[in-house]
Amino acid sequence: MKIAVIGTGYVGLVTGTCLAETGNEVVCVDIDEAKVEKMRQGIVPIYEPHLDVLFERNIKANRLKFTTSLDEGLDHGEIVFLALPTPEGEDGSADLSYVLSVAEEIGEKIKEYKVIVDKSTVPVGTAERVREVIAKNASCDFDVVSNPEFLREGFAVDDFLKPERIVIGSSSDKATARMQKLYSPFVRSGNPVIVMDEKSAELTKYAANSFLATKITFMNEIANYCELVGADVDMVRKGMGTDSRIGKRFLFPGIGYGGSCFPKDVKALQKAGKDEAYDFKILDSVIEINKNQKTIQVPKIIAHFNGDLKGKKIAIWGLAFKPETDDIREAPSIDVMKALLAAGAELSVFDPEAMENIQKQFGDQLQYASHMYEPLEGADALVICTEWSIFRSPNFGKLKELMNSPVIFDGRNLYAIEDMKTEGFTYTSIGRKAVC
Repeated sequence: MKIAVIGTGYVGLVTGTCLAETGNEVVCVDIDEAKVEKMRQGIVPIYEPHLDVLFERNIKANRLKFTTSLDEGLDHGEIVFLALPTPEGEDGSADLSYVLSVAEEIGEKIKEYKVIVDKSTVPVGTAERVREVIAKNASCDFDVVSNPEFLREGFAVDDFLKPERIVIGSSSDKATARMQKLYSPFVRSGNPVIVMDEKSAELTKYAANSFLATKITFMNEIANYCELVGADVDMVRKGMGTDSRIGKRFLFPGIGYGGSCFPKDVKALQKAGKDEAYDFKILDSVIEINKNQKTIQVPKIIAHFNGDLKGKKIAIWGLAFKPETDDIREAPSIDVMKALLAAGAELSVFDPEAMENIQKQFGDQLQYASHMYEPLEGADALVICTEWSIFRSPNFGKLKELMNSPVIFDGRNLYAIEDMKTEGFTYTSIGRKAVC
């Protein structure tokens, strides 16, 4: 099939590349000329495991092309995906200006029947608004479909190629049939394609992300309580996770969630509720608790140094909001570092992929290391903010040799308490007893 993808951000690029991988002819449209030129040369503008291999293969096979021309994309695509930014507005709502602006252009330019697909995360009623905007100027038939993405950064290629489910929000049999045909190669193992109305599809994405954010936040609350009463959150987590009604996933405590989806989507659903005079009290709590959780270890760090961090060198491991991505949007590390800098600490940092993005934001406020052990030279403590695999089994002997004192504040519970005791570290984690 001939596909157009408008927008080559995280969702658009993964969508276009993976659709090309199953034999479709895909044209991706973006207004950034420099970015388009780099992609034409085979340069992937984001870090996502395995994407580069598919990207290069499909460019060489001439199934994946890039352009700055919306006309070219619309002339090519029988199905047109809108993978445009919906950033958080000042009031927490999703900003639809990019989506609606392109929708207006589509209405002016389409010459034959198209299926227009909202791939971006959008509030309930967006498909209807897009339909109205296109219809003002359209001289041909078209349909608008809601097709939310459920891609995890770090696992996006696998999630797209082997989806747990595909949600299609459509009131048109013709559009539904085309979407089912498009996705048929991805669900051969029998995973469901769920067809529903557009509003339900739009809400499904917000509801799913908000529930997962709530699950994470609840576990962080339990971890904080464990510290007060002397319980071990790891034991509690295992006891809970073996209950099939609860499940094992998203029960790991830490210093809060971040990224481009959970924070934005929870706030957008909260604001959408207020617009309907409905108060999502649970989401109010989730937002507030997560905000506080990000810096929950900072007072412990300050207390360890008797209230004075001036002149203390703190090493930071992990800057991205999660492993296997260079995305630092809403990353807990940012809040931690800002608080430590404000307290007078000197920070030396390392992340396998997110260094460049952090440097754009912090400039010369930080020391940037070239490998994971470099920040530890002369460090008075190590703070772990992201659970990259390379941090899970370090050379603890080397850590002790490099550091001024063997002190670790672990925001992701990477190490066993008994191991830290044996290694001779002062070790503080989330929801577990400290090793003194």
